[in-house]
Amino acid sequence: MSLAAQPPTPAFTPDAVAHLRLGPDLLVGLDIDGTILGLDGSLSGRVQRSITRVVESGTRLVLATGRSLVAVMPVVEQLGLTRGFAVCSNGAVTVEFDEHGHEMVDVVTFDPGPALRLLREHAPDVIVAVEDLGRGFKVTRPFPDGELGGEQQVVPFDELVSAPATRVTLRAPEWSAQEFHDLVARSGLHGVSYAVGWSAWLDLTPDGISKASGLDAVRQRYGVPQEHTVVVGDGQNDIEMFGWAGVAVAMDGADEVTRAAADHVTGPVELDGLVTVLDALPR
Repeated sequence: MSLAAQPPTPAFTPDAVAHLRLGPDLLVGLDIDGTILGLDGSLSGRVQRSITRVVESGTRLVLATGRSLVAVMPVVEQLGLTRGFAVCSNGAVTVEFDEHGHEMVDVVTFDPGPALRLLREHAPDVIVAVEDLGRGFKVTRPFPDGELGGEQQVVPFDELVSAPATRVTLRAPEWSAQEFHDLVARSGLHGVSYAVGWSAWLDLTPDGISKASGLDAVRQRYGVPQEHTVVVGDGQNDIEMFGWAGVAVAMDGADEVTRAAADHVTGPVELDGLVTVLDALPR
């Protein structure tokens, strides 16, 4: 059956999580941008209160994001989180934090050279950024303001691909998301995991690595049963974690492919759709 012929993903209702209970035997994985934070980076007071309620119950709340480490830690502080884990760089980096600071507990790298050389053959003018872990990114030229966290250091392409990387991002401000999908198709990209972001950029991570793989490692650390997991997200880099979770919820505003991968759809970030899900979790 084609995607167009599939029935729409049902709207989220409290019945979807009625079998669960807040507490240490529940893991809630949350995307950041477009799920917790508005697309302008704003944090709603309602979302903040709902997250605080979940955390204070002892539930294992884990941030799961494409953001780099340096862009995640300010959100941890903004949310008032004092202890836990964050899955960064689409699963390639996992950090544990507490009130004293943070440390990386899992880092997965890959050789970015083959994929980047292949992609540059088909799109020589795209901007390329390679994560410089804990500092920012090395880039072929600067990204648009506000799109990358941390420092941007402009370096020659050969230096960019000279060391193992956790995450690579390609950006063409004038392109659409579909043009990046077309680039992947015509280049025959292989040997890496990839996701196309809502803002029309292409993320590359080590093969087999995703938010789902990072969340599952955290789940095992906590000893939470697989079926006691709830995730909420809004992008194609959330699709793997939707397939992994016991209950997967997409934000309204996510694209058709992302919504189709989820079990339920909640309201958009502009209307605090995350609150509908978090406040439905029973004590």
